[in-house]
Parts: sequence; C-alpha cells; structure tokens
Amino acid sequence: MTRAVTFSRAGEPAEVLEVSTVAAPPEPGWGHIQVRVRAFSVHPGDLLAVAMTTDVGATQRVGVEAVGVITEIGPGVLGLTVGQRVAFFPNPGSWAETVNVPVDLAVGVPEGISDEVAAQLICNPITVLMLRRAAEEHPAVGYDGVVVNNAASSSVGRLFTTTAQDHHIATVSVVRSAQRADELKVLFPEVPVFSTDAGGWRDRLSAAVGARPVAVVLDPVGGRVGAELFGLLAPGGTLISYGQLEPDPFVLQPLDLVQGSRGLRGMTVFRWLTDASAAQRASDIAAAVATVSAHPQVLAPAAVYRLDDIGAAVRHVSKPGKVGTVVVTV
Repeated sequence: MTRAVTFSRAGEPAEVLEVSTVAAPPEPGWGHIQVRVRAFSVHPGDLLAVAMTTDVGATQRVGVEAVGVITEIGPGVLGLTVGQRVAFFPNPGSWAETVNVPVDLAVGVPEGISDEVAAQLICNPITVLMLRRAAEEHPAVGYDGVVVNNAASSSVGRLFTTTAQDHHIATVSVVRSAQRADELKVLFPEVPVFSTDAGGWRDRLSAAVGARPVAVVLDPVGGRVGAELFGLLAPGGTLISYGQLEPDPFVLQPLDLVQGSRGLRGMTVFRWLTDASAAQRASDIAAAVATVSAHPQVLAPAAVYRLDDIGAAVRHVSKPGKVGTVVVTV
C-alpha cells in the first residue's frame, strides 16, 4: 500500500482533498519507472481541475508534477538508474508516495537543485518558454516593443522576467499590491513595476512605456485587470491568456478587437506534449534545466508543507500576497 492525495466528492479542493491509503503501483511496465516521490508542486491548475469535477464517481487521484528517486526500472528504459533523482510532468496522480511514470516524462535533476525547486522544474519553466516564443512572434518584441507581464510576482512571472532579460526583451511588471511591487524592485531593479491597488497605475505604466508599443500582454489573471491591460495594447498587439486566477468575467466587445487589429490568444502548457516535436521538447527540457540551475532563487517556494498538511497547502495557494509556488514534501 501507499498514500496519495485523493477526492471522492465534488466541492472546493481544500474541503474535499484528503490523504488516503491506496494500492501500491505494480512493477513498472515497458518504458516506465517507479519513483518514490520526495516533493510535489501545487499548481492552481491542479486545484481548478478538482473544483471543476462535478461528477466524481470513483475516488480520483490528483496532481501532475513531482520529483523523487527511482526505485525500479521497467523494461525498455535506457539512460536512467535506480537511485537517480528525477522530476516528471505531466503524470496524473503524482501527489502520492510512490508512482509509476512513463520514462518520456522524466527528467534527471542536477545535484545543485533542491527538491523544493526540482518539484517545479518542468511545468513553469516550459510555460515560460512557450510564452516567450509566442511573444517573440510579434515583430516588435526584442526591438522597441514592450511585453507587459501580469502577475509578475508569481513563479512564472518572475521566471519570465529573468528569461526576458537574458534575451533582451523589454518588460513591465504588473502585480496586485505595493508589497509585491517593492519585492520585485529588489529582484529586478531595472524593470518598471506597477501595483493595480494604486490609483492611476495604468497612466503611470503608459508614461513609463512612452513611445514604445505595448506589443504583448501576458495574463494569467483575467477579470477586470485583464480587460484593462488589453486596452493598453498597441495596434497589432496581442494579449496571451494562460490562466484565470480572477473569477470575475473578462469582458471585451468586438470593437475592442477590431479597433487596432488587436488579438486575444489562449495558451496552456498541456499542449506542449502534443504540439512540440520530440526535438523541440528535448531542447526545451535542456533549456528549462539550464535556466533553473542558473536561477534557482527565482523558483523559491511560497511555502513548504508536509503531505499530512495537504489542506493547509491547498488553502495557501489562494492566500492573498502569495509569492511563488506552494510545495509539499512527502
């Protein structure tokens, strides 16, 4: 037997998720490894999937990203060894003590990366790579164009700012509070940052951008602020939505799109496995590992909980002022 995070009824994740004793996974089959999990990340998308499940049926497992140590190797697996530490994503049911993982989803973890950071090694860094590539499709990005980075104090937001600096992409950060803005000023002193809880933030942002076009807005929030950020786009600009942290609707009128030929685009990391070629995925993984190895402080967790405290960990994800990703150790 092993323990795993499960739910057997519909409801708010903090109320329905629990740690249960479940059957241990069988010996790994062809192309699979068995992993003793050491830590996993709690992404908002994990909790959204639980909250949106209205017809639960049988008890369901949770989570898609984790890090652990290989305990068994199935036939057909090359290049990995028992005792090696690996991160993996997206592997359904990863919030557990022991899991079987397709070898194609596993990535060796360098020694210098902690478990708490390695638990975030794939999902967020790959999201950032996808966002950067999408932003660079606009001809002004990397030249005189500016990318507005909403929720810039999140793990993805901070990592995007770091990557943008490495690739000479001009960015402006947007956050929800003055405290988060002050923290980002310390991390990225040369990047303008604006808090939406301060009056006149849009005017100050526009003044900071000056004559440069706002080519792209990256927005995982939606709601009123998302719509306001859309209004800052220059003609031909695009808002890329990659989440919905704000429950309020994102309201646009057709003329908002027509005037200035502005665009609205959705993006999810789960399309990466199906849309990217094998060569692209290998390149992206190498880039993700290199970025995290060089900047592990950017993925410092918001908090670290033990498995038995899963309820508190889930509640922390929506805690006002949270910075970074919540991680659970096993």
